Parts: sequence; C-alpha cells; structure tokens
Amino acid sequence: MEFDKIDIHELLPQQEPFVMIGKLLYCDMKKTQTLTEIKAGNIFVDNNEFSASGIIENIAQTCAARIGYINKYILKKDIQLGFIGAIRNLNLHRYPKTGETISTSITALEEVFGMTLVTATVKAGDELIAEAEMKIAVKEEPEKSE
Repeated sequence: MEFDKIDIHELLPQQEPFVMIGKLLYCDMKKTQTLTEIKAGNIFVDNNEFSASGIIENIAQTCAARIGYINKYILKKDIQLGFIGAIRNLNLHRYPKTGETISTSITALEEVFGMTLVTATVKAGDELIAEAEMKIAVKEEPEKSE
C-alpha cells in the first residue's frame, strides 16, 4: 500500500479546521506513523508554537488514523468515533514552531473491550519533543435490528 496516496481525511472522523495530522506515513496492526507541518493558521498555534493541546490532539488523531486505516482497508468497515480515555506520562520537551514538521509514532500495546493503550513519540527531525501513553476508547456501532 502506498500510504502517501491516502487522503488523511478518509481515515478520520474529524474535519477541517480540526484535522491535526497531515499524512499517513505507515500503518499496520501495531504501529502507525504520521507527518504534520505546523501551520500558522492552526487553531492550536499560539505565539508561533504548537500548544500542548495540539500535540495531544495530534497523538489522538494518529490513533484515529490507525483505526480508520484498519477499518477501511483491512476490515472493510466504516470510520468509528474515538475518544481520549486517559493520558499518562506526558513529557513535553519543547513545543514545535510554525513551519516545523513533526513525525508522530504510536505503538498499540493492548486492545481490550474497545479500549486501546498506545505509547506515542513526537519528533521534529531526530529530536524527541514529546512522549506519552494514551488510552483511546472507540465507540462501537449499534447493532442493526431486523
């Protein structure tokens, strides 16, 4: 699969201006990587820096891209809504500046009862700028009655 040919909007329930990832670089059942250019007009940019909230949302949307990719291309299902269940061990080393490109990588550690636990790293080039653990809850589609 050529990941760079996938329109990220096809994988996410979010729409502009709330899309916080640029493109999918890689995805399999465990690992996902996205690339995002920090733009001045982003709603989470303040004083030319991408805020902590923006970084957290970027990680969450990398998780959403993973779920969207698996649903669309592997399971042939619709996109599902996901929600941040918890954030632990968030370390912000610095805030990326407008014009910088960040690479976000997540690794799924566990998936139980619609909850996924991931570890995440956010880098600008080779520099680690943030890391965290996140739990994502996925809303199950209601069963259709006959």
